[in-house]
Amino acid sequence: MLDLRTFILFLVAASAAIAAPGPDILYVLSRAISGGRRTGCISALAIASGEVVHTLLAVLGLATLLQASANAFLVVKLAGAFYLVYLGIKLMGKPNPFAAVQHLARARDWPVFRQGVVTNLFNPKAILFFVTFLPQFVSPRSEHAQFQLALLGLTFALIDVVFLGVLALAAGRVSAWLTRKPANARRVSVISGSLLVGLGLRLALAERD
Repeated sequence: MLDLRTFILFLVAASAAIAAPGPDILYVLSRAISGGRRTGCISALAIASGEVVHTLLAVLGLATLLQASANAFLVVKLAGAFYLVYLGIKLMGKPNPFAAVQHLARARDWPVFRQGVVTNLFNPKAILFFVTFLPQFVSPRSEHAQFQLALLGLTFALIDVVFLGVLALAAGRVSAWLTRKPANARRVSVISGSLLVGLGLRLALAERD
């Protein structure tokens, strides 16, 4: 099972990754602004549903890797740590990532949900993120590694749907706060990026189990 310290570290890393400006946040904000709070919340649920699928695929794929080679699994962990650093540095270099929020055409509930799931499932960055992010907090020698991967992935999806749901409910104010005052968006990017870089370096330099 996961120890408390590792789980808390995961919660911090997941929160930083979720709050980092990206396609999911922009999509939910756009949907909420155009279609209202209900549409925004449906979009948030769709994104989280796509993340659950990513979790299942990651667990299955990484489970095979675990059985094949513990060393290969550690390579994935190391690559993931450096990927977090890369994401953080790239994020801090963006001037105003929220400037791209646009008004989408109003649509019915099911098309909105379907589009949100598809948008998340076929995002190559999301696939890479789940495959490299989750193993950072799992020991390849653990007998419960597969369960840990599933627990972490589902926890990530739960945090994200809550975060995106809150954004959807306050879309108008959040969008105005971010798009009309670039300095605010810049602060979000720098804080999130710094956390990702710090966590990535910590994971890369930590002793492997």
